Amino acid sequence: MGVVTKRSSMTLFSDGQDHYSHRVRIVLSEKGVTADLVDVDPKHKPGELADLNPYNSLPTLVDRDLALYESKVIMEYLDERFPHPPLLPVYPVARAQSRLWMYRLERDWAPLVDTVLHSKSKDSVAKARKSLKDSLLAIGPIFTEMPYFMSEEFTIVDCCLAPILWRLPMMEIDLGKGRQVEPLLSYQKRLFERDGFRKSLTEIERDMSSHV
Repeated sequence: MGVVTKRSSMTLFSDGQDHYSHRVRIVLSEKGVTADLVDVDPKHKPGELADLNPYNSLPTLVDRDLALYESKVIMEYLDERFPHPPLLPVYPVARAQSRLWMYRLERDWAPLVDTVLHSKSKDSVAKARKSLKDSLLAIGPIFTEMPYFMSEEFTIVDCCLAPILWRLPMMEIDLGKGRQVEPLLSYQKRLFERDGFRKSLTEIERDMSSHV
């Protein structure tokens, strides 16, 4: 059964290669929501972006008179605005746990990704690369229990993790092979085969990974 496309008058200002923008595009794709996508070069941002967003940051979502920034705020708004399929659990405890995982991912892993991709210090990049790989391998066993991140269903946490996993080849991080890493590789494959994920990819993102 195909996803029913939901029309809207939304506009997403998105960086076509940034993992923060990618998470929002995954949510839109998973929801089957059509938004006008403005592909922005972060070095040459349009003047209207600063008018909409005091931080002049990406991604920025405009929905009629509402302008939202910060990827997690945008993702949760979309989940509430288009409730099906739900990406946050219904029950308060599970919902809070999902938000905690997003917070930890934001604090622990996202900065490492940013360092690997943008730092000019070779030493900093090498340390961040090792830390990120070690962290990912450490969570591998959880996927022997559940198909998605601490969940039986695809959630908003997976939307945050998928863009990082997709960028591993570009970051020169090889998870290796073998029995220990197999659950993590299987999880990765499940994510990348999702129709919503495939549709979320920009042209640049399709070219950045050996997963295609």
